[in-house]
Formats: sequence, C-alpha cells, structure tokens
Amino acid sequence: MTQITSLEFELTPLDNQQLSVLCGSFERNLRQIERRIGVEINNRSNQFKVLGSTKNAELARDLLIDLYKEATDPGKFSAELLHLALAQATANNQTEFENADQWVIKTKRGMIRPRGAHQQDYVASIQKNDIAYGIGPAGTGKTYLAVACAVDCLERQEVRRIILTRPAVEAGERLGFLPGDLAQKVDPYLRPLYDALYEMLGFEKVAKLIEKNVIEVAPLAYMRGRTLNDAFIILDESQNTTKEQMKMFLTRIGFNSRAVITGDITQIDLPNGQQSGLRHAIEVLSGVKNIAFTFFQSGDVVRHQVVQSVVEAYEKFEAIHGGNRR
Repeated sequence: MTQITSLEFELTPLDNQQLSVLCGSFERNLRQIERRIGVEINNRSNQFKVLGSTKNAELARDLLIDLYKEATDPGKFSAELLHLALAQATANNQTEFENADQWVIKTKRGMIRPRGAHQQDYVASIQKNDIAYGIGPAGTGKTYLAVACAVDCLERQEVRRIILTRPAVEAGERLGFLPGDLAQKVDPYLRPLYDALYEMLGFEKVAKLIEKNVIEVAPLAYMRGRTLNDAFIILDESQNTTKEQMKMFLTRIGFNSRAVITGDITQIDLPNGQQSGLRHAIEVLSGVKNIAFTFFQSGDVVRHQVVQSVVEAYEKFEAIHGGNRR
C-alpha cells in the first residue's frame, strides 16, 4: 500500500502577483500539476500543502518552488514553460534543474537550457564531438537545440558560417507540382530551421546573414562536390537520406567544422525498397571516435502534452502490428 505524505511549505517572499502567475487563471496551472504528477495541491496565499505519495509530493513541492522563481517575470512564464518543467520533472531519467546550467546555450536573445537528461546529453555531445546525431520523435528539441548550438558557435567566432540543409524528399507530396525553381520548392520544408534562427537572432539579422552567405540554407543535393571548412553544418530530416547521400554529406565536412544530423527513423518518406541513410549510419558509425549518437524517446517530447500522447500511441501500435523498418 502506498503511503500518503502531506507536505506543508511556504513560497517566499510573499508576492501576490507572483502567486497569481504561478497558480494561473482559476488555478489552472495547479490543476495541471496535480494531474501530471498525481497529487493534491491546496493553498492559502503562499502557504501550500501537497498530498500524495512521498516521491510525488516531494516532486510537486520542488517543482512549485522552482516555478515560483520563474513567475517573477510574468512575460516569460507561459503554458510552454510549465509543460517543459513538467516534462522534465516527470522524466524517467530525471535530473535536478540546476544540472542543466552546465550545458546552457547563450544567444543574444537569451539563454537556452536543455530540458531533461537526453537534451543535456545531446548538447554535450554536440559540444564535445565533430559529428553528433540526434535521433528521435518530433518535438524532442533535436533541431532547435542544434540551431542554438550553431548560433552560439557563430557568435563566439568558433566558426565563420552556418550551413543548414535537408534532403528534398516530401512527406507524401510531390515537389514537381509546386511553383518555382528547386531552391524555392525546398524552402518551405526548411521552415523549422528558419523559425529557430528568427527566434534566436531576429528576422532582420537572419536576413542580413543570409544575404552575406554567413548563413546558408540549401537542399542536400547542393552539398555535392563541396568541402565545408570553418562551418557549423546541420542536416535535418536525415531519415530521408539514402545511404549514398549520407556518406556524401559526411565526407563534405572540412577543417574546423562540426556537423549535427537530426532525424526520426519512424517517419521515413523514401520510396519502397530504399534503405534510410540514417538507419545505415547508426549501424556503420557506432563506436567511431568523435561521432556521438543521442536517442530521444517519447517521454522527451517538449511540445504540447498531446504530442507526447500521439507519439506513445503510435509506438504502442507499431510494437503490436509492426512498422516501417526501411
């Protein structure tokens, strides 16, 4: 039988606006914490009582204390921040909030902290290795953190340019039916990379850096025959590369360059019969010096909670019925 613990504590210093931000409209935030962690939360002003199993009650208490500190700035406290904090707190490989500071990424728009053990391992592998792979489901921060690391390296002048690329393979659609040349056709598929850059650098600066070719965004086919020196290179959606394309990309990396390759091996859009270059690379490159792999799981999803539920439902279905093993 699970032992129920009652923890009483006080959030200090007392600030009614801070408390209002923490609790949310009609105490919506407290109810969400209750559902996710499995506790009951009662409060009168800044006096809180948490009821639940010892582990869950302590977890909720520590989370509330940390979130109360975040609530000092109402502009930064959001539903996304709450979800990220809950995702980290409830992760199987839970780590203390302070541990994330070891791998904090600094940009001019602010600091980006990796959430959870896998994100921390991912950022560490990017900073320590020449080639880092981030593999896992959508919403785990693979692309966003890779772009953040690239911006950090550029601003610290460790590299002279950022190169963002992805294979021109569509999810069940045909590029040929879209207007424009190849670059214009591929551009919409690179939107997640642009969005991350805009958030970290601002629209005007990104536009200027692209104009000066400091930031280059191009389909993977444009990489053939080049040698990329002094660059931070990100290959996104790499599950849709062929074996030949993956090898071609890896052999483009020049002196003082590093590469990050992201992908989700459960969402391969290659024609039937073609093996994914990402799947092949996992087999071929495992154990190679200065190449690191980070594997994310559904529990690492840091988007809306329903995204994590969707990922887990598909994983369960494919485990029972079998999935795409290309």
